[in-house]
Amino acid sequence: MKRTTHQGIREAIRARIISGEWKLGERIPGEVALAEEYGCSRTTVNRALQTLAQEGMVERKRKGGTRVRPLPTSQAQFRIPIMREQVESRGHRYSHRIESREVRVPPMAIRKQLELPDNDPAAYVESLHLADGKPFAFEKRWVNLGSVPAFSDADLSHESANEWLVRHVPFSRGEVRLSASAANAKQARLLGTDKGAPLFTMHRLTWFEERTITAIELSFAPGYEITFGV
Repeated sequence: MKRTTHQGIREAIRARIISGEWKLGERIPGEVALAEEYGCSRTTVNRALQTLAQEGMVERKRKGGTRVRPLPTSQAQFRIPIMREQVESRGHRYSHRIESREVRVPPMAIRKQLELPDNDPAAYVESLHLADGKPFAFEKRWVNLGSVPAFSDADLSHESANEWLVRHVPFSRGEVRLSASAANAKQARLLGTDKGAPLFTMHRLTWFEERTITAIELSFAPGYEITFGV
């Protein structure tokens, strides 16, 4: 698909949004600037942006320009919780610690989840979420760098991977699986419990349209409770 057609420009802009080049809510370049960049007419750019607006990916205002929508509400199936907000809502001080961070080829099960070719690497992060300095949850996360290349250089020193992705990358759907699991040696050490202790565990996989974003395993320290409204 030629990038000088309105379809090609639409897909190019869509890819830049998914990659995180423009943050959620951020104003993107104007029609004139994009027309110069892509070597096409302003009318062609306008048509591409109108289609993206109809899809719910961007919002357009006459004097406010075009901005990335915080969330395509017509597509959203659930709200991804931010760990900091969960901890603070319980009256505790939130912090997090990176236990491991690297880029490597995931194991086969993760490759299938993220729909990655056999040799494509992904970002892997292990994080410990803390409440008043005490273990709250241990997170293992894989991020599809084909969908979110900007994550490679994301500063996670003051913002967890969870919060960075929620604030920077749109999503359209997800799958969540809840289970009870027995703590392995590493989980027991980090969460301050005994090996084999029961843990409330969440597995979550998210997409933006047809592209996978991230797959996580989140294990909460013993005593964690979840409340649902009815």
